[in-house]
Amino acid sequence: MAIAFFERLSDALNRAVIAFCVACVIAMLAISFIGFFYMIGTGEALSWTYSLARLFIPWIGMLSITVAFKGGEHVTMNLLLGLVPATFTRLLQWASLGLIALFAVLLLWFGWDFFRGSNQYYMVSDQIRVHGRWVAACIPVTGAILLVHLASGRKLLEAPPAEAEGD
Repeated sequence: MAIAFFERLSDALNRAVIAFCVACVIAMLAISFIGFFYMIGTGEALSWTYSLARLFIPWIGMLSITVAFKGGEHVTMNLLLGLVPATFTRLLQWASLGLIALFAVLLLWFGWDFFRGSNQYYMVSDQIRVHGRWVAACIPVTGAILLVHLASGRKLLEAPPAEAEGD
């Protein structure tokens, strides 16, 4: 029963993370295009567009880890599992999940301290100040999402579906 709850929560979190990352990319593109068209129209650059757009990069980078993990997408691990004898595959999968759990706990533990200790504002412009906690929050959030995915259980040990021939 608890595993079913975590499976549903993991699936919902994954959909939300994907939507959030898409929104971040769209926001970055919109900000960049605003700066581009402003420069074309006026010949002057807006000082804040690059600084504001890059504040989304840590979120996209960190949260994409959780999406790849949930989907079983890791090129090196998939290659490694294909090269080792089948008897070691399950052992490597469990060891990998253990290391990912440790990584998630460390992200949550140290990321939370980093988040709480962030007390500076990023000056995007004179009018736009973004608190450092915006960037720092992506670290413990990523750790928490990884732990929810891990709690969803056995589905993580299943092989990802094979791609169809000719794709």
